[in-house]
Amino acid sequence: MGIASDHQSFVHQVTISPEVTSRGVNRAVIAELVRMYRQSHLNGRLPAYDGSKSLYTAGPLPFTSKTFEITLQDEEETFGGGQVAPRRDRLFRVVIKFAARADLHHLAMFLAGRQPDAPQEALQVLDIVLRELPTARYSPVSRSFYSPNLGKRQRLGDGLESWRGFYQSIRPTQMGLSLNIDMSSTAFIEPLPVIEFVAQLLCRDISVRPLSDSDRVKIKKALRGIKVEVTHRGNMRRKYRISGLTSQATRELSFPVDEHGTVKTVVQYFVETYGFNIQHTTLPCLQVGNQQRPNYLPMEVCKIVEGQRYSKRLNEKQITALLKVTCQRPQEREKDIMQTVHQNAYYKDPYAQEFGIKIDEQLASVEARVLPPPRLKYHDSGREKDVLPRVGQWNMMNKKMVNGGRVSHWTCINFSRSVQDNAARIFCHELAIMCQISGMNFAPEPVLPPLTARPEHVERALKARYQDAMNIIRPQGRELDLLIVILPDNNGSLYGDLKRICETDLGLVSQCCLTKHVFKMSKQYLANVALKINVKVGGRNTVLVDALSRRIPLVSDRPTIIFGADVTHPHPGEDSSPSIAAVVASQDWPEITKYAGLVSAQAHRQELIQDLFKVCQDPQRGTVTGGMVKELLISFKRATGQKPQRIIFYRDGVSEGQFYQVLLFELDAIRKACASLEPNYQPPVTFVVVQKRHHTRLFANNHNDSRTVDRSGNILPGTVVDSKICHPTEFDFYLCSHAGIQGTSRPAHYHVLWDENKFTADELQTLTNNLCYTYARCTRSVSIVPPAYYAHLAAFRARFYMEPDTSDSGSVVSGACGPPQGPARSTRAFGNVPVRPLPALKENVKRVMFYC
Repeated sequence: MGIASDHQSFVHQVTISPEVTSRGVNRAVIAELVRMYRQSHLNGRLPAYDGSKSLYTAGPLPFTSKTFEITLQDEEETFGGGQVAPRRDRLFRVVIKFAARADLHHLAMFLAGRQPDAPQEALQVLDIVLRELPTARYSPVSRSFYSPNLGKRQRLGDGLESWRGFYQSIRPTQMGLSLNIDMSSTAFIEPLPVIEFVAQLLCRDISVRPLSDSDRVKIKKALRGIKVEVTHRGNMRRKYRISGLTSQATRELSFPVDEHGTVKTVVQYFVETYGFNIQHTTLPCLQVGNQQRPNYLPMEVCKIVEGQRYSKRLNEKQITALLKVTCQRPQEREKDIMQTVHQNAYYKDPYAQEFGIKIDEQLASVEARVLPPPRLKYHDSGREKDVLPRVGQWNMMNKKMVNGGRVSHWTCINFSRSVQDNAARIFCHELAIMCQISGMNFAPEPVLPPLTARPEHVERALKARYQDAMNIIRPQGRELDLLIVILPDNNGSLYGDLKRICETDLGLVSQCCLTKHVFKMSKQYLANVALKINVKVGGRNTVLVDALSRRIPLVSDRPTIIFGADVTHPHPGEDSSPSIAAVVASQDWPEITKYAGLVSAQAHRQELIQDLFKVCQDPQRGTVTGGMVKELLISFKRATGQKPQRIIFYRDGVSEGQFYQVLLFELDAIRKACASLEPNYQPPVTFVVVQKRHHTRLFANNHNDSRTVDRSGNILPGTVVDSKICHPTEFDFYLCSHAGIQGTSRPAHYHVLWDENKFTADELQTLTNNLCYTYARCTRSVSIVPPAYYAHLAAFRARFYMEPDTSDSGSVVSGACGPPQGPARSTRAFGNVPVRPLPALKENVKRVMFYC
C-alpha cells in the first residue's frame, strides 16, 4: 500500500459527556456530528475516529478547540416500518481539541531502515482510517470484521452460530507498508427467541419438567450480559441487557405499580397492559433492571438481538463444528482472500481517499527457500539404522528407538466400565510387545494384574494400587516405572485428577489410553503410544545424525542448552484463575532431544514469567536464590557433567506489543540465574520469540507444481521466507516446518530479539527446522520448534494440578527456592492478590518428559 507523499495527519482529543462505555454509542455521536457539521465547522474534512478518545483528520481543522451539542434518538424504542414511537432523545456534549500532528516522516525513515523503532502513532492512524468503513458495515471484533452476509452462517449447537469474516491490519514490512488480510470465523449467539435458546442449551423441551438448580445456573451463565428485544409490543422493539434470572417462577412474581404500594403479579400485568397471556408461568423471568429498579421480562416475550459475539469458552462439539467451517484448502482460501479485497474496494473507500492511501489489490510475491530435512538416527540393531524423512514424515517400520527406556515394573488400572478385565489384560500385553518391538526393555508381565475401579474413587484406587505394587517390589529396592490407565472416552475431570495425583503426589509416570483405542488396538496407535512411554521413562526415540557427528553450527562445538518457555492464560470468563508458566530445557548434549520441564502459577493474565529467577530470605540460610532457569541449568550440569556455554531460548505466547518488555525482564532473569551459579558465569544468549497466532498465509505460486506443494496443496515442509514480508530492520523469518494435513498451513513466525551467539539467518533457520523433526510424540515434523511445543504441553498439564476447590481463586512454583518449609506459602502477585503455589512435581517426574 502507498501513502501520498504530501500527506499530513492531525490528532484531536475527543471528550463526550455524559461519558459512555459503548464504542458503538460514541461512534453514533461522532457520525451524527460529522453529518451535521462536516461542511461548516469541519472545513469539509472527513475524520477517522477510534471509537474512544481520538479523532484523526487529513489536514488541520479551523479551530484548536470546539464544543458541539449532539442529540441522538434512542434506538431502543423504534417501531418497524419507519414509524417512530415516542422515544427518549439523548443529549451529548462533544469537545474536539487539537492534540498533535502524527509524524509520517518518522514512518518513512523507519520503513527505509534508517530508524530502529516503529512510530506506533502513525501506524495507528492509518489502521483506524482503513477500519472506518468496515466498522460501519460489519460487526467489528478486535482486528476482524464479521457479518452474516460474508458467507453462510453455520449452526454450532447450544444456541450458537458461526459468522464468516476477515482479519485486517497494517504491517510495516521490507516492502513498505503492507495490508494483512486473512479469512476468519467466530461464534455469535443465534438470534433466537429466548425460550428456544434455553431449550437448545439444555437439549430438551423445557415445558415438560421444571428447571433443576444446575439448569438455572447454566441458563444464568449463558444469558448474563446478552441483549434481548421484546416481541409483545408489536413493532416497538425495545432492547434490554439481561442481568440475571429471578429466583421465583413467573407465576409467583409481583411488583408495586404505583406509590401507594398497589401490587400486581407479572402474569396479571401482562394480560391487562398488553393483552398477552404468559404460557410458561413455571419458568423464571429475565431480570433486566438493577437492584434498585428491578425489571422482569418473561422469557417468551424476548428474542436475542442479532450480532452479539460469544466470547466465552466453546465446548468440544462447538469447536469441532467451527473448525469444520474454517478449514479451507489453500486454493479456496486464497480465492476468498482475493474476493474479500475486491469486495472491500479500497480504491473507492472515501476515508482511504481522504488520507491519500492507495492499496495494490494483488498478493505480494515473495521468494522462498525449501530447507532439506535432516537425517534421523535410530538404533543399530534395527533393519533401518537411520532415515531421511519425505515431505515431513516417516514411520517406525524396521526401526528401533535410538535409546530404548527400561520398564521393569508396571501395572494397569482400568476406569472404563465397558472394558472387561480380560480385554484390559490383552491390550496391556499387546502394548508391552509393541514397546519391545520398538526397542524398549519392557517387562512382558505387570507387577499386579489390571485392576478395575470407578472414576469417582480415582484417588483411593491409585494410592491403594500403588501401595500394593510397592509392597511387592520395594523389598528388592525397586520403583514402579509406569502406570497404564484405561479411561472412558468421555471422562470429565478424571484425566486431570489422575495426572495431578500421579505427578505431584505419588511420583509416578502414567500413560492414559481411551476405551475406543483399547477395542480397536491398531498397530499405528500402539506404536505412537510406545513413543510417548519411552520418553516418559527417560529414553530417546531418535536423534539428529548431525548432532551425533557434531555438525550443527553453534550447538555442536560447545555444550549448549536449549530452553522453551510459554505462559498459558485462563479462558475468557475465568476472571480469577492464575496464568501458568512452563519452562523446559534440554538435558542432553550433543543430542539435544531430552527436555526436563518445570511449571509455575502466576498472577492472572501476567505475561512475564515471574519465576525464571527468584530471591528468597531464609531464616537459617540467609539470601537464597532459585527459580526455573537456575534449577534447569543445574540439572543440565548433573546430566551432562558440563556447564552450558551457550543458551538458546525459544519463547512462545508473546504478542508483538510485548516483545521488548518480555525480553528486558526475562533476559535479565536468565543473566541473574547464571550469575547466581558462579560470579562471572555469563554464557551468550539467543532469545527467539515463536508466534503461531498471526494471520500471514503463504500460498504456492502454482498450486499444481509438485516441486513446491505437498498433497494437501500446501507449501512444502521446510519452506522459509525471510525477505519482503518480514520486519524492515529486525531479524525474523517465517518457517513452515510441517506438512499440511487439512486446511491451510500456518507458518510459524520466529522473531530473534537478542542474539549474542551471532547466528547467521541460515544457521538459525536450519537449526530450528531440524529441531522440528525431533518431537517425541510422532514421526512427523511439527509446526513449531519442540522446546516451545513441550513448554505449551507442560503448562497445559499444570492446569490440572490446581486443587479443584481453588482453581477459581488464585495460585506459584515447582521450580522455587527449594521446597517451602511447612505448608505451601503463597506468593504475592500483581494487584497484591496471593497466588497459591502449584503442588510441587516429584523429583523423579521432573527429570523425564512427563508432559508428553
